[in-house]
Amino acid sequence: MMRVVWPWLKILAGVAIIGILLWRLGTGAFVDGLSEINPWGVAAALGIGFLTTLFSAWRWCVVADQLGLKLSLRTAVADYYRALFINAVLPGGVLGDVHRAVQNGHDTGDVGRGVRAVVLERTGGQLAILAVGVGVLLTDPTLIAKVIGDIVPAPAAIVFGALLVIAAAVVLATSSRRPRWRQAVAKTMLDVRRSLLSRRSWPAVVLLSAATLAGHLSLFVVAARAAGSTASIGQLLPLLVLALIAMGLPINVGGWGPREGVAALAFAAAGLGATQGVTTAVVYGVLTLISSLPGAAVLVLRRVHRPTAPVEPVTPVEQPALEPVVIIAEPIARRKVQPQAA
Repeated sequence: MMRVVWPWLKILAGVAIIGILLWRLGTGAFVDGLSEINPWGVAAALGIGFLTTLFSAWRWCVVADQLGLKLSLRTAVADYYRALFINAVLPGGVLGDVHRAVQNGHDTGDVGRGVRAVVLERTGGQLAILAVGVGVLLTDPTLIAKVIGDIVPAPAAIVFGALLVIAAAVVLATSSRRPRWRQAVAKTMLDVRRSLLSRRSWPAVVLLSAATLAGHLSLFVVAARAAGSTASIGQLLPLLVLALIAMGLPINVGGWGPREGVAALAFAAAGLGATQGVTTAVVYGVLTLISSLPGAAVLVLRRVHRPTAPVEPVTPVEQPALEPVVIIAEPIARRKVQPQAA
């Protein structure tokens, strides 16, 4: 039941966030964001998008190689572009990565390992955002407190967190699948050590994740400037990091929702205005969609040039020659009919 309901709940949550922003701020912030797109922004989106996609695909190759999967950088870039485009145009924001994982698993003959490679690659990127986010936010610890306080009061957050921990403990303690959970956790930790924490992989993963994060932040700065923000990079950086962290929440509609909500709260807490935050987030969303457009071309070309299984010609089966059948009719002796006695 939850497998059917949960995807719709995530989409409804994203729609609800956008609806609240429209109710509180009106349509002006969204319309202004759409109208601020210019050719320079489009060029920056395509250029920065190419670099971030290249670094992300390279990170995927490193992780896949450590898991024993063969993945060329050219194929990884094309698949990553396609996944970014699908994420941008479909609800949920992760369907492109699911398609990328399953497709790579089919291509390499191991779907499970292909899925784990994509999950771990995305995990490495999210850990980089969190690590940098914690470091940046420590420079202004009151900012995140204000944002969280605007979202949910502190006592309610404590109670909700405690209930989540208790519920998780009860489920794990009463689950009849604890051996399976243990096996899954053990296998996951082994893959984490091999792909993210080994000496051969972690320096490359860290550097590529940092380069990808720098690309995302640079595009956010371009969006802020296009939206009319005159704040310094030092003022914008914590706000943009918060928005990037919010983008990782799986409650959005094609990437829209939490990003705009957190940006509105963060810009308001910094004294820059909630409307400015929403406009910046909208411009960033549009630029992100533009940067993923090469993925549409990849999707179309893959459909057109999809290899089809060759049709083998049907060779006629030689029928054995039929030998002539000679039917010999034996003469039937005529019987003499004896007259019956009267």
